[in-house]
Amino acid sequence: MFLVAVMAAFFAVSCTSTADRAHTLKVYNWADYVDESLIEEFEQWYEEQTGEQVKVIYETFDINENMLTKIEVGKEDYDVVCPSEYIIQRMLRNNLLQPIQRTYAETNTPDWTTGVAPFVAEKFQEMSPVGSDLRVSDYAVGYMGGTTGWLYNPEYVQAEDLQSWDAILNPKFEDKIYMKDAFRDVYSVLVLYAYRDSIEAGTLTRAELVRDITPERIAAVEAVLKQAKSNIAAWEVDFGKEDMVKGKAWINLSWSGDAQWAIDEAAESGVELDYIVPQEGSNVWYDGWVIPIYAKNVRAASYWIDFMCKPENAIRNMNEIGYVSVIGTPEVMEAMIDTAFEPVDASYFFGDAQGADSVNLNPVMYPDRAVIERCALMHDCADQTEAMLDMWNRVKGNHLDEMGVSSYIIFGGVAILLVVFVVLLIANKKKKQQIHHRNRR
Repeated sequence: MFLVAVMAAFFAVSCTSTADRAHTLKVYNWADYVDESLIEEFEQWYEEQTGEQVKVIYETFDINENMLTKIEVGKEDYDVVCPSEYIIQRMLRNNLLQPIQRTYAETNTPDWTTGVAPFVAEKFQEMSPVGSDLRVSDYAVGYMGGTTGWLYNPEYVQAEDLQSWDAILNPKFEDKIYMKDAFRDVYSVLVLYAYRDSIEAGTLTRAELVRDITPERIAAVEAVLKQAKSNIAAWEVDFGKEDMVKGKAWINLSWSGDAQWAIDEAAESGVELDYIVPQEGSNVWYDGWVIPIYAKNVRAASYWIDFMCKPENAIRNMNEIGYVSVIGTPEVMEAMIDTAFEPVDASYFFGDAQGADSVNLNPVMYPDRAVIERCALMHDCADQTEAMLDMWNRVKGNHLDEMGVSSYIIFGGVAILLVVFVVLLIANKKKKQQIHHRNRR
């Protein structure tokens, strides 16, 4: 009888959990990557649209690979996640995504995803597996994007010295450059520098160089990085922009969204910063919403994606986090106009919107057409991932190799002193214990 009662209770809990899960949306996103007031507003909007309640469980991650491992290995049932383009590409290749529902006939809800800039949609289609006719837009909708370039302090650095990625080799910048500890991003820009002559001659395109990763190209980037090691002050992911804001650093390889945040923060304390994309070109990157294969609430996930694409919500998110939404509607362009900046040609992004070919926009957020045309989408390393990681470890480990015999002697001396200190500490402790035992006797 007791066993029957336990089983009944277990069944009741399971049914309750299933029912709750049908009214729960599990969102997995980058930290500080949304206007959080929109989360509660989505719950209200969803009920207005569908007549059903939903509760959002909002969690954050800090590394793409950690997020992917939870889904790929742990089979976590997140309903909607926001990975970077190369992870979306990997998830597509490994059949880890479900189609997004794009029709809302039963509720007459508009499909706001149609506001995604055609330029971004074209870039997303480049993630389609080779030889496949898969439409990426069926599985992924862009969220935010940007470029990679030099964030710099004009007090110490002149803009003309950063027109090329060869700034990484400039002896004027010895121990002054902060580099991203992100091998894909660094490779994607330096491969354009390493093969600049081929690009100029027309024998290779930027898209080919960034997409088709080969051992020869990895070696070429490694050679540049090893040659530049005396200029690299630190490898960082997040603290570089903080040091730039404080005026403690000269140059930082930076994502444009971080650069804009740093520029704004620095201005408040009287520090001037600026951002530039070198002439050889750069990568253009995007994060996007997808529905993993193990999602339990595909309907609510699709509504979430649609809600985040509403122009007014895209604007609020941009204002909150400093990155650029993929939504390219006239309302967004109008909201982002700022006469403090010179006009740029943003027609590649805003299409036929009136005046888009000469509009006063922040060029860090909306680069001119001439800049964006020399940028290529970053791709997954696929079967070259291990080779890339090996290269990265050799480059970063080389700093120790080149420090010289004297440095090894210093490190060795410190290690010996630590060992002696520990031995003496243990001996002293034993001596005290012996004295203590003798006193007790």
